[in-house]
Amino acid sequence: MALERATKVIGNIIHSSKTYVCVMQLHAKVDENKLRETLKLLEGRIYQRPPLRSSVKRTVRVKTVNKIELLEYTGRYALLLIDSEAGTYMRKICHDAGILLGVGAHMRELRRIRTGPFTERKSLYRLQEVNEALYMYKVEGREDLLRKIILPVEFSTCHIPKIVVRDSAVDAIAHGADLAVPGVVMVESDIKKGDTVAIFTLKGELVALAQALVDAEQIRDMERGLVAKTKRVIMEPGVYPSLWKKKSKNGM
Repeated sequence: MALERATKVIGNIIHSSKTYVCVMQLHAKVDENKLRETLKLLEGRIYQRPPLRSSVKRTVRVKTVNKIELLEYTGRYALLLIDSEAGTYMRKICHDAGILLGVGAHMRELRRIRTGPFTERKSLYRLQEVNEALYMYKVEGREDLLRKIILPVEFSTCHIPKIVVRDSAVDAIAHGADLAVPGVVMVESDIKKGDTVAIFTLKGELVALAQALVDAEQIRDMERGLVAKTKRVIMEPGVYPSLWKKKSKNGM
């Protein structure tokens, strides 16, 4: 859930990687070592067709499964920790594992414990907890619970690479301008062309989300030109002074 201008980052969070705890039920007992070997085959880049009951077109897609860890195994039930790219179907992983094992399997239970930078243990809260925090604020004037629950929008970009810009470039970007080399102060080294990046001020304020037009190594060697195309502006215009040239009505 996002508030006000922070709603602009929701799409970036939804399409980020996720971690699940999954209970897979096997239709017959298998050796634990064989199960572990089979799960390893489903890590990395895999082909996956969405199940019959899904909200997307059933075409074969390539997805990345970062890790499948076998937490517990009783002979018929396997407790799995799965970290994967967004859009990966856990019930298909269970189904495919059953086919590879030759005994059949299906997903019994599923719990998402992480989306992007948000984890179940540290930064996710129930609506009941939000309601209680709001009550404490209205009745007792206590802000501490609300401040613990409502995080700065900057937290939502912890998982993506960042570019820090000069104060003189902030207002232009807040008006939708693309980022050029003269405005760049610092670039994280893992940025690749096409990546979604977060543009920050020197004070650590989120200005916008953008798409990198070049790799980080190229940015350091450039003297002019655009380095990122602005996609979603988060900061309101006018927060920083306007130091860029504007055309007058007569074009002068």
